[in-house]
Amino acid sequence: MSAPASARFAGRRAAITGAANGIGRATALRLAKEGASLALLDIEAAPLAATAEACRAAGAPAVLPLTADLTQEAAVADAFARIGRELGPLDILFNNVGQSARERSRQFHESEPETWRFVLNVSLMTTMLVSRQVVPGMRERRAGRIVNMSTESAFYGDVGMVDYAAAKMGVIGFTRSLARELAPFRVNVNAVAPGAIRTRAHDRLPPEVIDKVRNSVPMGFVAEPEDVAGVVAFLASDDARYITGQTLLIDGGRWMI
Repeated sequence: MSAPASARFAGRRAAITGAANGIGRATALRLAKEGASLALLDIEAAPLAATAEACRAAGAPAVLPLTADLTQEAAVADAFARIGRELGPLDILFNNVGQSARERSRQFHESEPETWRFVLNVSLMTTMLVSRQVVPGMRERRAGRIVNMSTESAFYGDVGMVDYAAAKMGVIGFTRSLARELAPFRVNVNAVAPGAIRTRAHDRLPPEVIDKVRNSVPMGFVAEPEDVAGVVAFLASDDARYITGQTLLIDGGRWMI
């Protein structure tokens, strides 16, 4: 019989990348409230410290904040070595870190390879580098949950952001392939693909753009980071033990149009 929802992650250890703000912060708080011990990783030290403090206040038994640039292989290895020493083996990984280059976005014929590399590194390679740190242990223990961050743009495309859509579709392909590799070891690998979510990036858009996005959502509103956090928590829980290799769209119905 499964534990009550309020304690379903008791005794579990989770790592969340990009944990300082937005969806990463909301997911950290959700897992903290449900009893998980947490390793929180981000490149922004001050908001990461604030998230860590909020998670402690929410009831997390242990919280380890780590400031790191996850595009750097050595930094990833160092961070996860410390997690292993101070927190122990991980049961859950949420690969949330990622970024478009919205301020440098151009239609493809005007875009630059330097921008492509940046977006691919931060939105795809980080997911692969971080996953590489936890997969051997999860295979050995024959248990674990990995949730990767994609985007609805990977499905329908986004003018001026070809690099981001390509990187995030890469995350989906990575998710499916890794799920096949790890299924015999009872390790689940899934992805979430959010649509219009109120994050810092979304808040920087002009009001007319936000209105246009909202009007394109069949449900008629822009979601909050907590709406994604709940889905991540589900995929990380025993309630999703028979789900692997899937990508769940969280977009208020936009993709069904």
